[in-house]
Amino acid sequence: MEDVLAFKTKNVAGNIRKIREYRDYTQDYLAAKLKISQNAYSKIELGYSKLTIDRLFQISTILEVEVTHLLTLNHNDLIKIIAEDENRTAAVS
Repeated sequence: MEDVLAFKTKNVAGNIRKIREYRDYTQDYLAAKLKISQNAYSKIELGYSKLTIDRLFQISTILEVEVTHLLTLNHNDLIKIIAEDENRTAAVS
């Protein structure tokens, strides 16, 4: 059970990192938006810090992605969904 939880935590942290990189945001930028140090933010992406629900929602808002996507998708599917959403938005504009 503990191994499964650790895997899921790492997956969420990896999703956060991938979307941050996809958006070309730095760790410093997200840390500033969250009002925490870059070191504290880095620990979130590494899975060393436990995320609160509030913090997870804050991160998803900054990254402009649904919380459920951060929780449930693998990295590749997540990037694909974000790219498709952006393409749809660009087509409407």
